[in-house]
Amino acid sequence: MTAALHGLLTGLTLIIAIGSQNVFVLRQGLRREHVAAVVAVCLGSDVVLISAGAGGLGALVRAVPQVVDLARWAGAAFLLGYAVLAARRALRGTGQALDPAEAGARTGLWPVVLTALALTWLNPHVYLDTVLLLGSVAATHGAQSWLFAAGAIGGSAIWFVALGLGARRLSGLLRSPRSWRVLDGLVAATMVLVAAMLLA
Repeated sequence: MTAALHGLLTGLTLIIAIGSQNVFVLRQGLRREHVAAVVAVCLGSDVVLISAGAGGLGALVRAVPQVVDLARWAGAAFLLGYAVLAARRALRGTGQALDPAEAGARTGLWPVVLTALALTWLNPHVYLDTVLLLGSVAATHGAQSWLFAAGAIGGSAIWFVALGLGARRLSGLLRSPRSWRVLDGLVAATMVLVAAMLLA
């Protein structure tokens, strides 16, 4: 279960970092507009991407065992780089406030679904984070790589469901740039913790 817990923490660490996909899910949750469809698209995409990373890089590691050390160091470096960026946003207050009172007519289901797909699959970071990084870290768990992947998928499910369904309750808090600074600080600390676990 340690591999699954590591996967859960690593998955949550990467997915919580505020980006265009998360902001879109928040907006849809605040508007109560096609939330289930958006969550399903984001979660389904993560299942495919995480599984591809765990499966493909697992086979590579079996063929070239030296890749394990490379994956461990590269993954830790990447996590620490993300931690630095999140910490800088937290210190400088360069995160964004989200106004839940967005005006506008209700959008149809398919434009919303296509937007969610585009924000997921056309984002180069999703391949770096979800496929390469999570796949690399999964490979370091050897035979338990699929437990790690299952944990990461569980983290994705928890995050997207909480983000989509809990957005309305956070509407007042998300107006404040200070709340985003706190969130970025937590993201930075968690990334450092997971990087340390990876190196250990």
